[in-house]
Amino acid sequence: MKLVLAAVGKLGNTPENNLTRDYLGRAAQAGRPLGFGGAELLEIEPKKTARSQDVALNKAREAEAIVAALGEGVCLITCDERGDLLTSRQIAQRFDKLKDSGERKLALLIGGADGLDPELVRSARFSLAFGPQTWPHALVRLMLAEQMYRAVTILAGSPYHRD
Repeated sequence: MKLVLAAVGKLGNTPENNLTRDYLGRAAQAGRPLGFGGAELLEIEPKKTARSQDVALNKAREAEAIVAALGEGVCLITCDERGDLLTSRQIAQRFDKLKDSGERKLALLIGGADGLDPELVRSARFSLAFGPQTWPHALVRLMLAEQMYRAVTILAGSPYHRD
């Protein structure tokens, strides 16, 4: 199963983005023997149109761009403040169950400044929250990439994670 961290917006060559890519590279290496076929960052830029004052319209446009970029047959996990508060072991268990159930591509989604379209959140297998705080977009990417790496290392029996 391929792991994809899909995020609205492009961050460029920032320390946070570089570390995000580093963790995804580590996840790809650690996951290969377990049947995880790589991990990548997909930065999604919606079509360049004037940003509307209508938040729902902006979210819908971003959702269209996300779906188009990911293609068909993707299992979605969304990042949402109302999502599940899971331990790292619980995230690893869910990844493992999805892989064992035959999912071929797992995309973890981070929306734009206003969050994700409600329809996209409803279509996800589950939503993941990082707590009640508001986090900068670049740090959410980094934290999610680290959790992806941590989940794979937990499944591999690596000593990286300690309870």
